[in-house]
Amino acid sequence: MLFMTATTKPSALVALTRNNTFLGFMFLLPAAVFLLCFLTYPLGLGVWLGFTDAKIGRDGVFIGLENYQALASDSVFWMAVYNTVLYTFIASVLKFGLGLWLALILNENLPFKSFFRAIILLPWVVPTVLSALAFWWIYDAQFSILSWSLIKLGLIDTPINFLGDPNNARASVIAANVWRGIPFVAISLLAGLQTIPQSLHEAASLDGATGWQRFRFITLPMLTPIIAVVMTFSVLFTFTDFQLIYVLTKGGPVNATHLMATLSFQRGIPGGQLGEGAAIAVAMIPFLLASILFSFFGLQRRKWQQGGQD
Repeated sequence: MLFMTATTKPSALVALTRNNTFLGFMFLLPAAVFLLCFLTYPLGLGVWLGFTDAKIGRDGVFIGLENYQALASDSVFWMAVYNTVLYTFIASVLKFGLGLWLALILNENLPFKSFFRAIILLPWVVPTVLSALAFWWIYDAQFSILSWSLIKLGLIDTPINFLGDPNNARASVIAANVWRGIPFVAISLLAGLQTIPQSLHEAASLDGATGWQRFRFITLPMLTPIIAVVMTFSVLFTFTDFQLIYVLTKGGPVNATHLMATLSFQRGIPGGQLGEGAAIAVAMIPFLLASILFSFFGLQRRKWQQGGQD
């Protein structure tokens, strides 16, 4: 006897649960909601406030580009732009150079290598405010340990005014940022170095290549994609730095260390000018976007990614 089994069509819900596209969307939905609430909405609100005259405790009205027109003739704003670019450029170059140097050293067969790697991470894991307070004590005009050491060595006669002189203050905050940012660059580049096959270096050595030639034609090309990503994040972290500057100098002396982030906060919250503060924050977006796009398009170039020529 033949038995006929009727095939039932699965319900719509069952069909959706078997659809990979739908499942992928559902898995991404919590992250999308999180980003929408805590990133997209604040960003959109900040852009909107930049076009209003909103103040603390009072809703603003739309005033178009008046905030940006005022910033165009604001000498303090342009000094903050100059300080931000200078601070980001010098700190990023120093962090890259010193971080690469440390990564190359830690990639060698050294005794207690794991211990040194852990020690190098300490400046990165210490809270930023705690690091800033430590540097605030190191740079103190009267009780600076640096000034005391240099006086005892006979190199200077009077304490150095680290945070009271504009040029000294700029150099001091850059040094603090470099000290804090080196571990991130060094450990990230070290991870990239360990992915390079040792056989390539051995083959190059057998062919008579010097250490510099191995670095120039093997290490650097293969490390370039990692460098692009690491330096993009380094530039973003440095450009948007706030805590370190605010704890050390609050933008002083005479606005010499104000970055766009600290000036935005000062105008928007203590100053009560939410619209103007938001406009300064929005003015940071083109710089950040340019940095991201540079890395993104660079990483899409397959020949460049492999160390070849385009």
